[in-house]
Amino acid sequence: MLEARNICLEVENEGESLFLLSDVNFCVPRGHFVAIVGPSGCGKTTLLKAIAGIKATTSGSFFWEGRDLEEDGDFEPYEIGYVPQFSIAYEELTVEESVEASARLRVCADEDELDAIIDSVLDETGLEEIADRQVKLLSGGQKRRLALAMELVSRPRVLLCDEVTSGLDPRSEREIVELLHRLSMRDGRIVISVTHSLAQMELYDSIMVMVRGNLSYHGAPAHMVHYFGVQNFEEVYPRLTLREPEEWRRSWLKHRGTYYAELEERHIRKFKEAGKALPKPKSRHDADEESVPQPSVLVQFSTLLKRRFLILCRDKTQLWLQIAMVIIFPLLVALFSSKGQEQLLQLTDTMGTDLAAEVQAQQAQAEVRARVGSAVSGIIMFQVILLGLMGSNNASREVAGERLIMEKEKFAGVRPVAYMASKLVYLSVLVLIQSLWMFAFVQYCWPLRGDTMNHLLFLLLANAAMTAICLAISANSRTADQSSLLSIYLVGFQLPLSGAVLALPTAVEWLTQPFISAYWAWSGSVAGGLDSEVYKAVCSIVQTSFSANWLCALVLLLHVLVGMILAYVGVRRTRWE
Repeated sequence: MLEARNICLEVENEGESLFLLSDVNFCVPRGHFVAIVGPSGCGKTTLLKAIAGIKATTSGSFFWEGRDLEEDGDFEPYEIGYVPQFSIAYEELTVEESVEASARLRVCADEDELDAIIDSVLDETGLEEIADRQVKLLSGGQKRRLALAMELVSRPRVLLCDEVTSGLDPRSEREIVELLHRLSMRDGRIVISVTHSLAQMELYDSIMVMVRGNLSYHGAPAHMVHYFGVQNFEEVYPRLTLREPEEWRRSWLKHRGTYYAELEERHIRKFKEAGKALPKPKSRHDADEESVPQPSVLVQFSTLLKRRFLILCRDKTQLWLQIAMVIIFPLLVALFSSKGQEQLLQLTDTMGTDLAAEVQAQQAQAEVRARVGSAVSGIIMFQVILLGLMGSNNASREVAGERLIMEKEKFAGVRPVAYMASKLVYLSVLVLIQSLWMFAFVQYCWPLRGDTMNHLLFLLLANAAMTAICLAISANSRTADQSSLLSIYLVGFQLPLSGAVLALPTAVEWLTQPFISAYWAWSGSVAGGLDSEVYKAVCSIVQTSFSANWLCALVLLLHVLVGMILAYVGVRRTRWE
């Protein structure tokens, strides 16, 4: 049995207290199908999220099989399923792939058992015939069925559904409600469905009517019109406006004993007519014996990583964008570096000239040195900025773009460390491919005089640092658009604040330099990666001082570490809205 005792949820609104839920009490037996209805803003979804533990209540307690969920521990992930209003499946995956990923993330079982679970829920939800169809091609009703299938893989004892029939045509709506009714008859499962629609009310075992955070009725559908003194269900909502919400609540508390007694009789009769045994309350020991073990962190990590690469391969827009950047950005650097190569050759040709004897030769050498310094410094910075742009594209939407799906999967038992690890490995592969190709292509077109491995190291660190920081921004942003905008600003300020073009005032330089990864990658490449003559040429035209390459590497590694820590903090933090 699921029981609510004196549930209140109070928030501050412009300095005043506002009760989203006010002294809500109800009992729902196992194997029961409940609808929560009421006008918009009445607290339906808030109550559902409070049951799920997504929203913390101000006072009161929920009890599951006699267990106080606040004092004795919340629902185990396998005990509860939550189907939110938003889609919880990736558009690029097929129906079967979506259900399989959900099963692997939530259930610890061998391959044969997993196959049986997947086949069972596909059959149970009527999706077996479209198992190979991509999610983006599904109708609204099919997507609702898929969301249910993804929750059923762990056989939850309590299934919470938030507006799963909204936006559907009458036929699809009835099919979903009938499916939920069947699901409530299996394994003694409680199914609670929030809906704004008052159609199909006869298919529910009981109806909860909410009005401005107050429970005004919980009883059989057949008695609801009588209780409110109306002719049909559609007249209930207008009727609620005739009395204050607290009056409705107090009125219900006076009469609920009679309605609950009748509801219990109907519940027993329903199972007898179906030829099924009435679900019995289970002890904590019985629940432990029926528990569904969760997969290990390693299994969750491998499932998430495999799914991420599969989504990349299926998302043609993102895949071609990645390929285009990897190909075009090095081409741009090679195109602009052709002039720089000519200047390097001139610098080499004039090294043996007796400059002290000829003033003209000195002037020519100074001009060549300035052109070489400008070309080398600019091309290195160009590479760094382009890799920073790649890093921003890699990570700016990586968490924020799938925040709600991530929250849903965390609710279902996915560990944040598994999710974070999958992101780091995925992004590390992108960083390696992008940086190695940038280095190899440009080095082939424009051989850099000096320590090439040092230069490669700083290209990798530049990309990794920007990727990590943008991942942190993404993990702590409310929306994907907000994250993308902040990441673009971050990349945009890299060049002017690096001091590579114009030296910054000393005070500004000391203030901004620690946070500008482009400076450290550029400085490290120049200070530790060029031969002495080329280094002198760069120093002759750049006013910004260079730091030791070991210090540059250390700072960039610190950027990576800080980005990873902040990203993990953002991933761990719950943010449904």
